[in-house]
Amino acid sequence: MSRSPDNILLRFSAEQEQQVREIFAQLEKRGFPAQHQTPHITITFSPSMSDAVAQRAAELLPDLIPACFQRVGTIVFGTKRKQTVAWLLETTDALEMAAREISAVNPDGRGPRWTPHLTMGLRLPREIVPDYIRALDELASAQLRELTACRAALWKPRLQELTLLAGDMEHNGRD
Repeated sequence: MSRSPDNILLRFSAEQEQQVREIFAQLEKRGFPAQHQTPHITITFSPSMSDAVAQRAAELLPDLIPACFQRVGTIVFGTKRKQTVAWLLETTDALEMAAREISAVNPDGRGPRWTPHLTMGLRLPREIVPDYIRALDELASAQLRELTACRAALWKPRLQELTLLAGDMEHNGRD
């Protein structure tokens, strides 16, 4: 398995993070694969994040955090055997434009593109995806319609290093 990339990401309050983890636990109790990722919204990622990208994020994000996101749908990423199920999110125009600018500065990024989402099922076998989405809808239909990103950070998994770029230090967890 390849090493996880560096990420500029948005993190939630401990309370909202726990609510997402409870949904993961309920899905696992129903027989679906365990989800161990820390809930977050990725702005951009790179095998090794450049200082220029982190610096631009530190300039743009403080005025935009905390940021509200609305859950507007469920999406599936991937076309092969393993797929990812995520909640599609929408946020303010200002944060959308800032995220696109940060992504555009990243030489390893996708240009000025950003699809805000919260991964709810990572690398699931393709054949279970429809049942997973159905169970996720049953468990979370009325929960977490709105999420609030309380902080932005640079996460370097190979160093287990989280650098706060914007927001509070309420939670200094690992991804």
